[in-house]
Amino acid sequence: TINNNQYSKSIMSTPVLFVIVGKNEPLFEAEIDTNTPNGTSGQNDLSTRQNYFVLHSALDIVEKSAWTTNNNMYLRVVDKVNDQQVSTFLTAANVKFMLLHGGKGEEVVKNFFNEVYGYYVKLSMNPFYKYDTPITSKAFDARVRAAARAYLS
Repeated sequence: TINNNQYSKSIMSTPVLFVIVGKNEPLFEAEIDTNTPNGTSGQNDLSTRQNYFVLHSALDIVEKSAWTTNNNMYLRVVDKVNDQQVSTFLTAANVKFMLLHGGKGEEVVKNFFNEVYGYYVKLSMNPFYKYDTPITSKAFDARVRAAARAYLS
């Protein structure tokens, strides 16, 4: 059996899953434990697959919401599954930033998205980055993880 202290620790250390989705495929994926210094997650394979399934299933809702919102890039929480929520940010080029989290505040998530969007814009202006291709930059990954620890912990 799990005692209350272990249970609250497991909830507190629930990692967030952040994915940038392009036209046909994920461009960037990061499973981030906001309570560790390097931001890496030690989650098991089953829960990782479930998290990706939740995000993937929310894509249809995001596509529908993209056509019904009035020029708002931040789509807020688009789906809830158990104790997890999917928040989405949509760029002007229809690139989706999706965050699976345990119920962070709306303003905090919006600030996280805005900071990551700034990093994404800088990356996309790089002449060596081809639009709508997977993001392999270690610096981009480190900045996203640092922003997640700063805003989402």
